[in-house]
Amino acid sequence: MKLRYMMAMTTTYDIIVIGGGPGGYVAAIRAAQLGFKTACVERESVLGGTCLRVGCIPSKALLHASERFHEAAHDLGKLGVKTGKVTLDLPTMMTHKTSVVNDNTKGIEFLFKKNKIDWLKGEGSIAAAGQVQVGDQTYGAKHIIIATGSSVTPLPGIMIDEKQIVSSTGALALEKVPENLVVIGGGVIGLELGSVWSRLGANVTVIEYLDRILPGMDGEVAKSVQRILEKQGLKFKLSSKVTGVKTGGNVTLTVEPAAGGKAESIKADVVLVAVGRRANTNSLALDKAGVKLDERGRVVTDAHYQTNVPGIYAIGDVIAGPMLAHKAEEDGVACVEHIAGQKSHVDYNLVPGVVYTTPEVAAIGQTEEQLKSASVKYNVGKFNYAANGRARAMNATEGFVKILADAATDRILGAHIIGASAGEIIHEIAVVMEFGGSAEDLARTCHAHPTLSEVVKEAALAVANRQIHS
Repeated sequence: MKLRYMMAMTTTYDIIVIGGGPGGYVAAIRAAQLGFKTACVERESVLGGTCLRVGCIPSKALLHASERFHEAAHDLGKLGVKTGKVTLDLPTMMTHKTSVVNDNTKGIEFLFKKNKIDWLKGEGSIAAAGQVQVGDQTYGAKHIIIATGSSVTPLPGIMIDEKQIVSSTGALALEKVPENLVVIGGGVIGLELGSVWSRLGANVTVIEYLDRILPGMDGEVAKSVQRILEKQGLKFKLSSKVTGVKTGGNVTLTVEPAAGGKAESIKADVVLVAVGRRANTNSLALDKAGVKLDERGRVVTDAHYQTNVPGIYAIGDVIAGPMLAHKAEEDGVACVEHIAGQKSHVDYNLVPGVVYTTPEVAAIGQTEEQLKSASVKYNVGKFNYAANGRARAMNATEGFVKILADAATDRILGAHIIGASAGEIIHEIAVVMEFGGSAEDLARTCHAHPTLSEVVKEAALAVANRQIHS
């Protein structure tokens, strides 16, 4: 038995990462940079994980394409650009999406070859501390990093077939624009994909169990986003729950008030289930390895991503914290650098969140609700896009920047943006917060004119009631 075991374990690595998504492939690249002999286990036919294959990247390709379609059909005429009748070529739009995905996933494979990282193709599990099983092969590893990401959370009683009832994966691959689309879940994924199909011609209704959309984001921002999306044609049924589903020629949903009451029926051609995601830990055999999980099936780790089993670590969506690709990347780098003896740190209060609707929504740090709950005294600076010259020139005047600063020290505690390029502009504030900067620091930084980022400067000035242009 001992001889057979030794023959089976043909290769030993310093680090094996299980999962080739943003957290996993970034961790593997950083490990190789630091001189570790590294391998990455990935069961899919391409690298990149959910984000690159069926998440962040393809959704942004469709968001961008649908925005241009809507702009050409409805908005360019206001700028003096006459396009004539605009028609949708959905197959070409989907081809563009697929091309973007392929280019990105091939790029990750190139980076693996460049950094001499072995791709172990197949389903990975942890046979024991220091051992990773991939198919019939067992590999040795001094350090194992779990980076298996997350998958769609199912809704009890609703069977996803990716045809009539779809997850985000199916919603990225519809063969035609549904006449009526119902989105179950008013979070980021539901609003983004609902926006795509609304712009392409679908009647979209969003059903949300809570009394608001975008739970966890600043309350004022969430209300403003809902008003903007309603003007764009999306309908919202808040404080509502789906209690029954019938499929056939179309889908009939039974919807009731969350607090109880009279039910109603809603018909749809396609239903998108977007109620969240859950950690992928079931296939790893973690119970055999003795790795502890929390009540939500996530891997329990310490501040250095170490599990209760020496030599086994976890990062990204499988541990506590926001399920965001960029958070997973930061986890991966910090985890590997800790293994290398370096002193890395990730400030999870400074992980930006972005909703890629039109206009975009971006946030970092604390919300007003969180500050009030913690009894923190703060000042608010707010400035509207409508008062910005560049925004007016772009016909992009919806939205605002809101900056929250400590009342005593003026240190920026949070920032919230609705508006054009919000997902890019938020990083200016992120850098200031990373260095413990104040609203005055930001306000006294010279901003080029005319730019959208001047909205940030004015909001920072507004913290002290010093804004110039309003």
